[in-house]
Amino acid sequence: MLDGKTIAFLVAPEGVEQVELTEPWKAVKQAGGTPKLVSTSSGQVQGFNHLDKADTFAVDDTVDGAEAASYDGLVLPGGVANPDFLRTVPEAVRFVRAFFDAGKPVAAICHAPWTLIEADVVRGRTLTSWPSLQTDLRNAGATWVDKEVMVCTQGPNTLVTSRKPDDLKAFCQAATDAFS
Repeated sequence: MLDGKTIAFLVAPEGVEQVELTEPWKAVKQAGGTPKLVSTSSGQVQGFNHLDKADTFAVDDTVDGAEAASYDGLVLPGGVANPDFLRTVPEAVRFVRAFFDAGKPVAAICHAPWTLIEADVVRGRTLTSWPSLQTDLRNAGATWVDKEVMVCTQGPNTLVTSRKPDDLKAFCQAATDAFS
């Protein structure tokens, strides 16, 4: 289904909710795709299980040199600290926006839409997220819905969003469908 496709996973050096990275990563691999970890610095990123440190993961590419043209889609895992950090890094915001500009599919879960808001790509779109982001999304011009997964095609690309780790099965399926 994803043979020959490379999917970027953008995360901060610390604060990514590990399961929101590893489950979509596995889904991309199982569908025949190649996941690549992109971060703001080289080396390794630190995963978290909520507030507790978990595993580390090797970075494949950094946002200062990464181009959306090298990838077929983008996954933005959540965790509170992860997208909050990413939205403060201009290169990360540019990288995210480039996927929308190129019409490439993007999948974001939990708190990850904070980075989408900073990239100014949610206006006129329908999304779901961790419930505490609903006001932020509405203020940025999006329609927020409380659904397990939301696939929005009313824009330049397909945008897949989910609320939380409990939604990962539906999120992974919708994301791999969008990437294919």
